[in-house]
Amino acid sequence: MGVNLSGLTEPHTVELSDLRGKTVAIDAYNTIYQFLSIIRQPDGHPLTDTKGNVTSHLSGLLYRTANLIESGIEPVFVFDGAPHKLKAGTISERRERREKAVEEWQKAVEEGDVKKAFSKAQQTSRMTEEIKESSIELIRLLGLPIVQAPSDGEAQGAYMCSRGDVYASASQDFDSLLFGAPRLLRNVTITGRRKVPGKDIYKDVKTEMIESAEFLENLGITREQLVDMCILMGTDFNGGISGIGPKKGLKLIKDHGDIEHVLDHLEIEIPEYQEIRDIFLKGNYCDDYSTKYIEIDKSGTVEFMKKYEFSENRVNSAIEKIVSSRKANKAKSQQRSLDAWF
Repeated sequence: MGVNLSGLTEPHTVELSDLRGKTVAIDAYNTIYQFLSIIRQPDGHPLTDTKGNVTSHLSGLLYRTANLIESGIEPVFVFDGAPHKLKAGTISERRERREKAVEEWQKAVEEGDVKKAFSKAQQTSRMTEEIKESSIELIRLLGLPIVQAPSDGEAQGAYMCSRGDVYASASQDFDSLLFGAPRLLRNVTITGRRKVPGKDIYKDVKTEMIESAEFLENLGITREQLVDMCILMGTDFNGGISGIGPKKGLKLIKDHGDIEHVLDHLEIEIPEYQEIRDIFLKGNYCDDYSTKYIEIDKSGTVEFMKKYEFSENRVNSAIEKIVSSRKANKAKSQQRSLDAWF
């Protein structure tokens, strides 16, 4: 889930067309979980083929990626590596919440409460080895670059963005800002009218961009202070201090300067704070990656999706959208380059 900074951010709404010609690092696990969560049947069951294989993620990856490319965006999918040992507590908590949600979902289905069933089912998504491997195979067939991060995918995406190899890092989590991404994009793969979790209301979900420099300037703190503030609140690597949220954490950091002085003031200890700082500020990245796409394997993509019982006509339509959009985008790019001479 990462840290919740929504109360402090003032993101700019952007249209996907505003990002035409940009390459974007996509937090693959974060995105796949989104697809598994929202692409479901009315009672919450995920999309599956007749053999029981989950296909929600494949539907999202094919059709939503085609939409991105149609808008002129080239995605680079960044996959998580081994989680840091300090993330064990968060992983355990997520597992417990998921198991509880499964029970509540099954009960709601038995009671015929479709709305509650769908809401609870959204919390049951999990990344199996089959889902991961099938996602990677489809992305490769589509000719899209895959980057294997040594640890957190968000850290790797932020690193690639800081080097200028991609325009922005895309994730639903705000952790990308802590990892040093100059630009964070949210709601890139999921837009439109969506149900608010736990409530019987809907809202329009639009793509948002947060400029890190502007965000930090508005808060009046540095990135290092932002990391300290979030450690006080709690991150994926520590539980935080009870009663400290974004606003209180910000005030404490601005009043005392850094986490050491805050802890002295509160007379509280967070023994691992320096190690957590290093996770965000020093990170664990790889330089062995490419952001260039290659030609799509049309027949391979069709055969792969047919194996999961997708409509051949719909798959071909998505492929044609990708191919034709790339040609159009390339022509526009060449025209812009030509116009620059006059």
